[in-house]
Amino acid sequence: MGFGMGSTTTPGAERDCHELLLRLAGRLPDDLLWRYRDWLAGGALDVLARALPRTLLHDRIGCSEREHRLLRNALSPLGADPAALAALSVRPERPDVGYEFTSDPPDRGGADPTLVVLGAALRGRPGVREVRCCWRRSPHGDVVRVVLVTATGDLPGLTGELQRMLRALGEHEPVVEVLPTDLDPPAYHRAALRTSELVSTGADVVPA
Repeated sequence: MGFGMGSTTTPGAERDCHELLLRLAGRLPDDLLWRYRDWLAGGALDVLARALPRTLLHDRIGCSEREHRLLRNALSPLGADPAALAALSVRPERPDVGYEFTSDPPDRGGADPTLVVLGAALRGRPGVREVRCCWRRSPHGDVVRVVLVTATGDLPGLTGELQRMLRALGEHEPVVEVLPTDLDPPAYHRAALRTSELVSTGADVVPA
């Protein structure tokens, strides 16, 4: 890709963008969320800074006060439109995530080859604590896999890597949530984690 990373980009901006996209999971469409995360993993924060506020306005997605701060702190120095940021509505964080989560896959026939590959790739890996999986059902009945990873280190990079892996395995709009170990998970991720099943553990697993 020919994206360039602005000179004002800092590790703090990348962390803020990663947290912001985590908090928007379940509200941004999957086809946009994975692509924005791919841009972040590739260092294209300037492209993300222009596109994300427009998407939030177009889809009328309100942001909490913390999400507004993350937007301003991370994206304003990278060229985000100040008028677009100012026009975004502020709303309280919702406890209702709008989805049902389950550990039961839609097809229960035998081993899941995607999870076999994913588990093998991350088993014993430094910087990874746990790899978990559940299934998300929308009010319209659509069911998608949700991969949940708790990790340290380069969270955007790990997200991009796992998204590419899942796309190579046939998932065109992969749903990959890489959670930092020091973050209190948003309501969406708490609901997903409650029903998730352990796939594998990395090198940073906490002893029982």
